[in-house]
Amino acid sequence: MTPSRSATAPHALAGVRVVEMGQLIAGPFAAKTLGEFGAEVIKIEPPEGGDPLRGWRLTQDGTSVWWQVQSRNKRSLALDLRQSEGRAIARRLVARADVLIENFRPGTLEGWGMGYEELARDNPGLVMLRISGYGQSGPYRDRPGFGAIAEAMGGLRHLTGEPGRVPVRCGVSIGDTLAALHGVIGVLTALHHRQANGGRGQVIDMALHEAVFNCMESLVPEYSAFGVVREPAGSALPGIAPSNAYACSDGVLLVSGNGDSIFRRLMQAIGRDDLAADPALAHNAGRVTRVGEIDGAIGAWSAGRTVAEALQVLAEAQVPSGRVYTAKDIAEDPHYRARDMLLAQTTRDGHTLEVPGIVPKLIGTPGRVRSAAPRLGEDTDAVLRELGLGDAEIAGLRERRIVA
Repeated sequence: MTPSRSATAPHALAGVRVVEMGQLIAGPFAAKTLGEFGAEVIKIEPPEGGDPLRGWRLTQDGTSVWWQVQSRNKRSLALDLRQSEGRAIARRLVARADVLIENFRPGTLEGWGMGYEELARDNPGLVMLRISGYGQSGPYRDRPGFGAIAEAMGGLRHLTGEPGRVPVRCGVSIGDTLAALHGVIGVLTALHHRQANGGRGQVIDMALHEAVFNCMESLVPEYSAFGVVREPAGSALPGIAPSNAYACSDGVLLVSGNGDSIFRRLMQAIGRDDLAADPALAHNAGRVTRVGEIDGAIGAWSAGRTVAEALQVLAEAQVPSGRVYTAKDIAEDPHYRARDMLLAQTTRDGHTLEVPGIVPKLIGTPGRVRSAAPRLGEDTDAVLRELGLGDAEIAGLRERRIVA
C-alpha cells in the first residue's frame, strides 16, 4: 500500500493542544512530530531573537533552512518567560493545553513557579514532557547536558569509528532526536492513559542519555554475562557475519548477508560456491569465527566492479545491499519521491525548499504539512486574543517588552 496523499483525510491528533517551551532540537523535534499529525502547537519563544535554531547552519534571508523543517505546523508566541507577567500568560495558555513540552535545565520551571504540581492545579489532565540531559532526578540532574554528551554517556560514541582511533560522532544530533522520539512515545502513551483512567495527566521524564542507552542492544547484557566491553569495529557489525562495507572500483558497497539462506545466495552470486556449501558456515556462529575469510572473499569480488555493477548482481540474488547516499543521491532517488519523502515547502519569505517528508506513514490519518514555519511572534496577537486579551492589553504588553 502506498502512502496516502489525501489532503482531506482526518488528522490523527486533531484537537490535541500542545505548548512548546523548548528550544533548539529535542523538545522542538517532539512538538514538530505531534504537529505533523494534527496537534495544534504553540511555540513560546523569547522576544529577543527567538529560538537560536532560527540562525543555525545555512540560512536564507537570515533564517535557517533547518528551522523551516523543525518548526512547520507551529504558531509562534514571542513571550518573555523571565518576567512575571509573561509567566502568568504562559500559565493561562498551559491551563488550556493537553501537552506541555519543555527542555530547560531541571528546576527552571519550578523556580518560575511553574512546576508540574502548580500547573496541574489548574489543569489536572496536563501531560508534561520534560527533556533534559540527565533527567529530573539523580546526582547529575543539575549538570548541563547536550546531545553529543548524551551520545557518549549512553554508550554510542565509544562504538563509532575505527578501532584504536578517536571515536567520531555520527554527523547529526542523534541523541536529541532519539530523546524527542522517545518523548513522543511517552506523550501518546500518557494521553491514552488519561483517556482510559479518569482524565489525569502525568509527567514524562526523558533524559537524553537514557534514550541513547535504550538503543544500545546487547551492550550491557554482554558485559554483565561475560565481562565483555564491546569495542568500535568500523563498518563491521561484530558477532554478525557477514555485514560490512566493501570497496568497489568507484565507491563503497554495503552488504548485509548474515541470514543463513542469504549467505548462501551471496556466496553463489560472487562465485564462491565452496563457501556457500561449507557446512561450518551454514549458521552465524560458524561464520563469525571465519569472518575475516568471508570479508576477504566479498572484498576481492567487489574490488573489480563498480558499485552499480555489484548492486545489480546482488539485487538479482536477493541479497540486501546498498550504497552510501549523499544529500544529492537522496534528492535524485525515485523511491524517496514515490514515498512522499521529499516535499516542496514554501517559506514565509517565499522560498521553495525541498524538505523531508513525514514518518511514520499512517494510511488512514497521514501526517501533513499544514503551515510553514512561522516568523518570530507571528501569532502573538492571535494567541493572546484567544486567551481573552484585548488590543489595549496586548499593546501594553508589547510596550513593556513582555511580548513581541
